[in-house]
Amino acid sequence: MRCERCEAVIARGEAKELHGQMLCEDCYMDLISPIKACDPWAVYSAKTFLKGLGHEPQLNQLQKQILILLREEGPIEPDNLAERLQAKKADIERELASLRHMEKVRGELRDQKRLIRLWD
Repeated sequence: MRCERCEAVIARGEAKELHGQMLCEDCYMDLISPIKACDPWAVYSAKTFLKGLGHEPQLNQLQKQILILLREEGPIEPDNLAERLQAKKADIERELASLRHMEKVRGELRDQKRLIRLWD
């Protein structure tokens, strides 16, 4: 069986049904829990939790790669970021939302293009 959204092969018994579509787990999660980059409560929670522990945020490998690329090359469009890092667009969007909540990256509109840049 194939996911009706992304065409990935789904193992028998692993498909999730949502709104009449048979989906893989990743697509199912994306649809029931959409990414919110601008979420003041998430920003507050991330800052308060980490400050209380006296820790810097723990970044995963993809988040580290995003920050390195932005430091080296400056603002970049999310689609180009996904292409450069050879990652799925949905994965990039999810990691960008997390980095936004940690105030590591932010969005910028330049020449009618949505760009991602470092927070500074």
